[in-house]
This record gives sequence, structure tokens and C-alpha cells, in this order.
Amino acid sequence: MKISIILPVFNEGVNLDIILRIIQAIVKIPHEVLVVYDFPEDDSVPVAKRVQEIYPEVRLVFNTKGRGAINAIKMGVEEAKGEYAIVLVADDIGPLFAISAMASLMDKGCELVTCTRYAHGGRVFGGSPVQKLLSRTANRLFRLFSGSGLTDATFGVKMFRPGLFKRIQLESKTGWAIAFELSIKIQAMGLQTGEVPITSINRFYGGESKFSLKSWIVEYLKWFFRGIWLLRNGKRPLPAIHKRAFE
Repeated sequence: MKISIILPVFNEGVNLDIILRIIQAIVKIPHEVLVVYDFPEDDSVPVAKRVQEIYPEVRLVFNTKGRGAINAIKMGVEEAKGEYAIVLVADDIGPLFAISAMASLMDKGCELVTCTRYAHGGRVFGGSPVQKLLSRTANRLFRLFSGSGLTDATFGVKMFRPGLFKRIQLESKTGWAIAFELSIKIQAMGLQTGEVPITSINRFYGGESKFSLKSWIVEYLKWFFRGIWLLRNGKRPLPAIHKRAFE
């Protein structure tokens, strides 16, 4: 097993069927897909069961660590059997086309590979205009003040080795801040990172966003300032290696 694809879901039935079929069609590396859900009534569950009939690599994983994306990610990593794990979001099809390129960078020695929407030709469509403005501005300022080698440290789609993930003391409590924290701590350890540019297409197939501006700002501001301190006072971050999705 090369890659464990972790998909935390919360009533993503609208998107999940399409996402799983695209993964099945384009990912040729030996892999599994872990659909991690918080409660049995989640409308993603019957969709995943139906797709399993033609795509046996899909596994349903019940999250016993507590509700929320952070606990779902931790649960998925704990259950992962692959050499590498990647966290995807069920409402964005863009990162799916970067999986092979991300694995290639991992094979070349990267310890963390992230998608980037803001460099090397990366773009973003859809989503809240306020969210997009805050995300782009925050990433630029964070890189400027911290010296981060990543252009999109906050983006939730990351590939890493499950063993390394389990050794890092992750502290985030809200939303997808765990991805930002992971970017910071791996760089602070002096480890190599990589980036693959994508065209992010947010909620292309519909559904309701779970984005909460207030909780997002509070948690990300905490890691924004703490990350600056960690990267300026620890090992100098290495420049990220970048690779285009179809190279």
C-alpha cells in the first residue's frame, strides 16, 4: 500500500460520490481511501457503501476520537496502512489531480508535501470571497515574517508519513488549523517540504460550506504568531521543492 487517502466527511453525500469516482479513475498508485465519519446518520455513509461495490479500496472509518475535522484526521492517520497519507477535502476536486506528483516529491525525500493555490501557477475558484482574501493575505504575510518555505501553509491538503505525524505533538483544537500547525512544526524541525500547484475548485458540485469565520480567525491567528516565533527561533526553514501536477 503506497498511499492512504483520508477523507473527513460531514454530510458530504452531494460531493462524495463524484470525488470517489474521480480518485478511482485517476489514481493508479496502490492506495486506499478512508472515509472518516462522525455519526451513523451522516449522508456520506450510504454513498460510500454504494461506491464500495465497484471500488473496494474505499473503507468507512467511524471516528471514535470525538467530532470534528481534527479528530477525524487523527483517526484516519491511526487507521492508515499506506507508506504515505494524504488528507483531502470532499468539496474540492483540484487536489485530486496532484496526488501522483505529491507522492513523487515524497519519494524524493520530502517529509511534507502540500498543494498550493498561490504560486507556480496555482489558482482558486469558488468559496467565500472573505475567506479567499484572508487566506491569500495570511499566507503572504506569514511567509514574509516567518521565512516559511511554503507559499500556502494553511491549506488543508497535505501528504506526509503517518509515523512522523504521530510523533509530532499536535495541539490544534478547531477546524483545519491542524494543517497549518503541521506545516509549521515540520519546517521548525528542519525537514524538507514540497509544493504542487493546483487549481482549487471549491464546492464545484454544491453542498453547504462548514466555514466559520470567527473560529477560523481565532485559531489561525494563534498559529500565525506562534509559527513566526517558532520558525524565526528554530532551524531555518528549507525552501520547498515544487513540482507541477502533470510533470
